[in-house]
Amino acid sequence: MYVLFTVAMFAVSLVALVDIVSRDDSQVRGLPKLVWVLLVVFLPLLGSALWFIVGHDWSVARENVSFGDPRRAERAGFGGPSRASSWSAQPVAPRQKSTEEQLADLDREIEFHEQQARLRALEIEVERRRRAE
Repeated sequence: MYVLFTVAMFAVSLVALVDIVSRDDSQVRGLPKLVWVLLVVFLPLLGSALWFIVGHDWSVARENVSFGDPRRAERAGFGGPSRASSWSAQPVAPRQKSTEEQLADLDREIEFHEQQARLRALEIEVERRRRAE
């Protein structure tokens, strides 16, 4: 029982620490981020609970974060100083199809080619019968 409680307390504290560190300063309420980190480290259960109740700003949505080359985020319309203007000038990329949609497209294509093959076979059969008459 004690092990389960310890593991749960560690997991909640770890999640709280990651959340505190990954938040922008404008999304932290009450205390500075450093104080929240110290509170969670030294008083894990109480600090984590207080962070999620008081310190975490639930009203502000997080902006999508791009990993790797920052130009990739700008091309996708997530960053840069002229986000609004680059978003409107950005060409709209086609929506990625799901695997099921791709398989359905392939099935339709296979069916189309099978029908074309049957039509060619029937045309050849009709032409052969005309010559035989």
